[in-house]
Amino acid sequence: MTYDGLDERGLAALLGRPVVLQRSVSSVLDVAHDLGTAGAPSGTLVLADEQTAGRGRQGREWYSPPGAGIWMAMLLRPAAPPEGGALAVRAGLAVLAALAAAAPELAPRLKWPNDVMLGDRKAGGILCEARWSAERLGWVAAGIGLNVRGPVPRELAPRAVALCDVAPGLSRLAVLEAVALRVADLAGRPPALDDAERAEFWAARWPGADPDAVGIDAGGALLVRTAAGSLDRRIAPS
Repeated sequence: MTYDGLDERGLAALLGRPVVLQRSVSSVLDVAHDLGTAGAPSGTLVLADEQTAGRGRQGREWYSPPGAGIWMAMLLRPAAPPEGGALAVRAGLAVLAALAAAAPELAPRLKWPNDVMLGDRKAGGILCEARWSAERLGWVAAGIGLNVRGPVPRELAPRAVALCDVAPGLSRLAVLEAVALRVADLAGRPPALDDAERAEFWAARWPGADPDAVGIDAGGALLVRTAAGSLDRRIAPS
């Protein structure tokens, strides 16, 4: 099969990494975990034209029709286990940087912990799943779903949007190339977020959420000021 004119070998050459291309899968995350078990190298990319049971956080279904978006999972083997949700925050920042490079007019924001927002509507999401052997981290599958072409179903239109609705003519390949390069680099980062990364997230934060939040910590937890004046540390449910 081909993906917007490129077969698996052509995609690997474009992206500079191993690519497993599928026409339709239940979830790209499941394929990435199978590849992790088989010993695939860090940076291996799973890409599907369709997911029949794509999943988001808290078991929510992710709408992934054929040809409409980027449904990908990258296998990462960090040198040290990421702290809490640090990797998910970094993946979000990587996606924002990629979208800004591909189409500056998108002006995307991040809604903690894992939503990519254009204006007040969701254009994508990120879900990182780790697999462990006893106390040793085996790998992390970084799943990313981006609505590129749409059309967005009418029942979802009030809260969802496609990238092409804001940046007409934007191609999946242009977005995919920008995203894959940045996400692959995350495997070499330190376990915790540094002050610059935390500030970068806060500057890119979607303004419509968590009005009492004051920041995130080194593990990506949301810090919320309570009515009593103390800080509540909120961890994103899986």
